[in-house]
Amino acid sequence: MILYLDTSALVKRYFRESYSDEILSRWKSAAQIVTSFVAYAETMASIYRKKQEAALADTLIRKIVDSFRQDWESFIRVEVNNELNGYIDRVVEGYPLRGFDAIHLASAVAIREMLPEDFVFACFDDRLARAARSEGLQTFPPGDKTG
Repeated sequence: MILYLDTSALVKRYFRESYSDEILSRWKSAAQIVTSFVAYAETMASIYRKKQEAALADTLIRKIVDSFRQDWESFIRVEVNNELNGYIDRVVEGYPLRGFDAIHLASAVAIREMLPEDFVFACFDDRLARAARSEGLQTFPPGDKTG
């Protein structure tokens, strides 16, 4: 299975949240993890936002950041470039998505065309998940169970 993680799914690897166990299980069984290059900035921002909101220790954050950076090197990372812009145009014309959500969906659609085997798009935003299903992607969680 190829597992695409948007940022909302990716951070569940590093923080205990609902669906964290399910994401970790799929991660372990995936042949490859895919995400967009924008997920780096989004994930780092999420980590440091959670640090401030929950007053997490610097040592814990350093371990989380190190783990994320190590994982990052193993991902297939989709570049935001002119080639992806055609996919972005298509998804923003078809769905009311925020900018980075459009990049994630366009990235997933592009990768799925190149690697059409068992492909799962993991995200925890209802609007993005509905758009992904409309594009023919299998989503996790299935249905409108995101939040």
